[in-house]
Amino acid sequence: MTILFGIKNCDTIKKAKTWLTEKQIPFQFHDYRQDGIDQAWLHAAEKHLGWEVMLNKKGTTYRQLPEEDRVALDREKALALLLRQPAMIKRPILFVDNHYYCGFSDKQYNEILANE
Repeated sequence: MTILFGIKNCDTIKKAKTWLTEKQIPFQFHDYRQDGIDQAWLHAAEKHLGWEVMLNKKGTTYRQLPEEDRVALDREKALALLLRQPAMIKRPILFVDNHYYCGFSDKQYNEILANE
């Protein structure tokens, strides 16, 4: 099962969904905001990707955090923030063959999904 995680109104999510649809690769879409995330999913994804990759420091949600939340970030603090504010998770995250991948590009998805 291929699962695409993100937020439906994100432009990169739209590109990834279009790519998967055009390549006729069946996928399920999981919206962080509508469907939520739980600690088990967050820890599984972080194990593959690392919290530094998952945390979107360029996004509005992160930039609007109080200074004390952004100072001295470590794994535990970052995961707590991501659980509380899933919009800070970089997107898309693609789950294929029990592995997580972050980001989207034609080249990346061609490599990941070559055998799907």
